[in-house]
Amino acid sequence: MTNNTFNKSDLSEKISGSLRLNSSLTADYLAQLCAVLASSIALKNRAEFRDFGTFVKKTIRPRKFINPKTKNVSFLGETHTILFSPSRNLLDDWKEYYCCFGWSVRLSK
Repeated sequence: MTNNTFNKSDLSEKISGSLRLNSSLTADYLAQLCAVLASSIALKNRAEFRDFGTFVKKTIRPRKFINPKTKNVSFLGETHTILFSPSRNLLDDWKEYYCCFGWSVRLSK
């Protein structure tokens, strides 16, 4: 884990270490979970995990671009991104955890 980023391989290492599982097996399970999560969000527009949070698909509107040199008009179709909003219980747990170290936590809701 470097520079405040936490990717799939870091998560796999943490899970395999805490559960004492084979790292390749954990990586396979995590890849399957990500695939199921992505297909669920694509089909239903949201995936909710109780006491953890909600993953929501956000649609970004189509845009029009004009090349200033050639004046050609180009269009970029609508795109999608995934947003995560943590549950209140998860935010409260984070607040308790970080306050133990003397850090202040501001909740955005």
